[in-house]
Amino acid sequence: MSNHEVELMDFDQALEQFDPAFGIEVHVELNTNTKMFCGCPTDFGAEPNSQVCPVCLGLPGALPVVNAKAIESAIRLGLALNCSIAPSSRFARKNYFYPDVPKDYQISQYDEPIAFDGYLDVELDDGTVVRVEIERAHMEEDAGKNVHVGGATGRIQGAEYSLVDYNRGGIPLVEIVTRPVLGMGARTPEVARAYVATVRDLAKALGISDVRMEQGSLRADVNLSLRRKVADGEDQNAVPLGKRSETKNVNSLRAVERSIRHEVGRQAALLASGGSVTQETRHWHEDTAMTTPGRSKEEAEDYRYFPEPDLLPVAPSKEWIEELRATLPESPALRRHRLQESWGYSDLEMRDVVNAAAAELIEATVAAGATPASARKWWMGELARTANNDGVELADLAVTPDQVAELQGLVDSGRVNDQLARQVIEGVLAGEGSPGEVVAARGLEVVSDDGALLAAIDEALTAQPDVAAKIRDGKAQAAGAIVGAVMKATRGQADAARVRELVLKQFGLEG
Repeated sequence: MSNHEVELMDFDQALEQFDPAFGIEVHVELNTNTKMFCGCPTDFGAEPNSQVCPVCLGLPGALPVVNAKAIESAIRLGLALNCSIAPSSRFARKNYFYPDVPKDYQISQYDEPIAFDGYLDVELDDGTVVRVEIERAHMEEDAGKNVHVGGATGRIQGAEYSLVDYNRGGIPLVEIVTRPVLGMGARTPEVARAYVATVRDLAKALGISDVRMEQGSLRADVNLSLRRKVADGEDQNAVPLGKRSETKNVNSLRAVERSIRHEVGRQAALLASGGSVTQETRHWHEDTAMTTPGRSKEEAEDYRYFPEPDLLPVAPSKEWIEELRATLPESPALRRHRLQESWGYSDLEMRDVVNAAAAELIEATVAAGATPASARKWWMGELARTANNDGVELADLAVTPDQVAELQGLVDSGRVNDQLARQVIEGVLAGEGSPGEVVAARGLEVVSDDGALLAAIDEALTAQPDVAAKIRDGKAQAAGAIVGAVMKATRGQADAARVRELVLKQFGLEG
């Protein structure tokens, strides 16, 4: 039975027989203005092959020059990962033939990475902290992007032809490689997801990358292997790890978790049926939630690394490294705890805020004058629904924290109620101006003039004489029907509390 034909074993059943081990390579695309070794711009979404030059296309005679800002970003990331920074590191040529690398080699770092021997403490949803050991963080240039045209899957199999966009080729990357993470059992997928999320938050806090997984500026390759459960009294270290699969370019946190669950079930089924795991790269399919084979990747794979002859070693001074250490921001975990305590959010509320990438937006909204509760209400309610419906990130919505704070100020002052405020948000998102301008242009201000309200109340009482009789008999709760009728008549612009007050006063029930 082949690797891709085997039935998956249930995840919990697999854990009864095997212990999973994982390692992750996270590729962080740096947000420098120019590429790693040339002056080409790095703007995302530009016309294909419009941001290329002889250097990044590997034309004869073109020589690379190192991007100093990329070196700075790599050192800052290495320090934030608690790594040692190498006093001297150098670039190498990683040789392989593939159409997305036009010079047939990628400039990377091999045996002399710029950062090594670090760790990252990862906090899970229940507060458990897991330390993930970092083997190395090295610099390299990104490859171009292949587009396979025709066929049903968008992959090379079955495609009519392929196109290559070299705009991405040469953009600076830092690849962070973990050591194997063992002993997590059923929490293995959760730990892997939390690790990638923590790296994402760290790179964003450092300001070195926009870390948009959907655009490929942060990508993960997930390695997974199984080893049999140890018997009582048996030394766990004496049981070798099995052969690993490497699921390439996993581009969402959810996919990190799901790909591991799938690989655990697939490998467990293979091993339990007497088969063996092939060491290979695999591709994750979001639509079917499964992996399929890529290429065989045995230990003997040889990229024929050799030192890049056109580049000098990178040798940062101790003084510069310490200057960069002083620029490191507060860690995302500490910042999250500080904000949660300041805002008074529950663990669940804060987790939802973090998962929605709303913490910075809420922080800015609070700084603009809103309360933490009202800021969370808007960003995690109406605006989160809009972003979800439009398939965009919260930060990409056409509304600013200052505008959300202004909107809440209109609510607090009584100029608009919550129902009207939702229409105001709609206008702001449509580009009609600030909340105040939308209120004025659409005529959305709350009707608080007693004369206008009393006229609407009289009309509602006339239309509902039975309700009027109940109120006259002292049944104050019946006033709700009149309030509702007035709100409908005024298109939600009446001050509901004032309407109720006026209705009861009219029947002598104000007390």
